[in-house]
Amino acid sequence: MTLAFATPWLAVPLALCTAASTMAGGLVALRYRRYLGTVIAFSGGVVVAVALFDVLPEAERELGNPAEVSLLIAGGFLASFLANRFVTIHHRDDEDQAKAHRQVGALGAAGLSLHSMIDGLGIGLALHLSLGTGLLVFLAVVSHDFADGLNTVGFVLRQQGDRAHALRWLTVDSTTPILGAAIGAGIALSTHALGAVLAVYVGFFLFLGASDLLPEAHHEHPPGCASPSPRAGSSSSS
Repeated sequence: MTLAFATPWLAVPLALCTAASTMAGGLVALRYRRYLGTVIAFSGGVVVAVALFDVLPEAERELGNPAEVSLLIAGGFLASFLANRFVTIHHRDDEDQAKAHRQVGALGAAGLSLHSMIDGLGIGLALHLSLGTGLLVFLAVVSHDFADGLNTVGFVLRQQGDRAHALRWLTVDSTTPILGAAIGAGIALSTHALGAVLAVYVGFFLFLGASDLLPEAHHEHPPGCASPSPRAGSSSSS
């Protein structure tokens, strides 16, 4: 009984781990980019695998209606797509395109931070079902939050070119999952509603893996390239 009551609040210490992952990703983006494509590809694989093999079966078990689960997954995917297009504006633009959108730097970074808060919310809500489910959602979140930190720093640097500004937004992006986790831990939902939330998160995770993380890794390592592209490393001898 005590354990069942305490379990949702494990979301906060778990969210601290996601905050550390986001911060690490951002700091790495400020210093090294040579092997980041490999890390992002691994993150994308973890996110998709957790969504398909762990979170999806749990959602189906709680809802008991495959048609409803499919609709909710589609809704989560579509909502993620719209958020990516209209909230996290141009965060993967090329260099010349980024300079044309310098005015949206803060708005885009804020969108990425909101995205991170939703990650933490998912951990808190999943822990209401079971410790195992919460840990699986945490695994998906912490895996892609490293890339989230990369995206936040890279986005701000390309839009505004200000290292201090990038660090400030990285700090915001790192702390928002903690807020989301605390909110999720404090929300009381029925098991059916929690199952519906998990189904939406399946769509969310599938979008992250298939449309953001894996293409980014592919961009870093195009087909036929045996080694990282020259722009990913230093120019010649350094």
